[in-house]
Amino acid sequence: MTRLLVVRLGSLGDLVHTLPAVAALRRAYPEAEIDWLVDAVHEEFLGLASSVTSVVALSGRTVGAWLDVRRRLRARRYDVAADFQGLVKSAALARLSGARRVIGFDRRALREPAASVFYRERVNVGERGHVIEKNLRLATSLGAPSGPLEFPLRAVESGAARTVASQVGGPYALINPGAAWPNKRWPPERFGRLAHWLQEQHALSSVVLWGPGEIAAAEAVAAASDGTARVAPETRLPDLVALARGAALMVSGDTGPMHIAAAVGVPVVTLFGPSDPGRNGPWRSADVALSRYDSCACHYQRRCRRPEEWCLETITLDEVTDAIDGRLRA
Repeated sequence: MTRLLVVRLGSLGDLVHTLPAVAALRRAYPEAEIDWLVDAVHEEFLGLASSVTSVVALSGRTVGAWLDVRRRLRARRYDVAADFQGLVKSAALARLSGARRVIGFDRRALREPAASVFYRERVNVGERGHVIEKNLRLATSLGAPSGPLEFPLRAVESGAARTVASQVGGPYALINPGAAWPNKRWPPERFGRLAHWLQEQHALSSVVLWGPGEIAAAEAVAAASDGTARVAPETRLPDLVALARGAALMVSGDTGPMHIAAAVGVPVVTLFGPSDPGRNGPWRSADVALSRYDSCACHYQRRCRRPEEWCLETITLDEVTDAIDGRLRA
């Protein structure tokens, strides 16, 4: 195999979960050209993936964007296009690449079963288990080794990370209160009280991350922390990787920044409500996922349908502090 196309358009956490499969393909085919098709919003992050030869960005949802990316992909003459997403959209793009082999998950493992019609080959990866394991099974069907898990991300210079290091002047924890889904966000005031506890019990200052539309939540955390948490400077994804590499701990909901922190080896304590930590959570045995998935009535729903019984709110501050104590001892 000399030219391989990986199709995984988003989201950020799912891109992180695909990195070990691509790293395994790189080990199997060290001389191959491995390209990755991704939504343009994530192009900068994948520029850090050292297993990837080049990143092909899909610039939008328009017919023109699709025709442009089809032209660029077909010019590459791929041997294989592997769809690690399992949507009709991603499967169609894999097929439009013109690759001789178009491969994806079997129908039972697809998020959108209709995607299977676009594949020439379908791989039985199982219906259960972590998404990292499913991705690796797809990669092993192409000759890649099954392990070890690697998340090869290049180190970059980061002004934001230098600013945080100079302001904090010591070890710090990252707190990430935001999430794309409102249903995944723990109350900011609890994160603020947690920051105060981290300073008192573990001498860890807290740096509060934020993304687009999340600055108010970050400021609310800092305001509730009695001066023990500071809002991070504006960060791009490479800055986030650098900040994570310097952290002693990450506390977060089920978000892309949490998965990045886990990928670079930061101890993680994370809070799960509508999503399944067995499928999407941290993968190292020492990391802790506090979960209400079993009792949640809104699995994989952006908003809670029962606000009076919001499952994530039932995770107490004491549960989180106990989990942090255990994780830091580990």
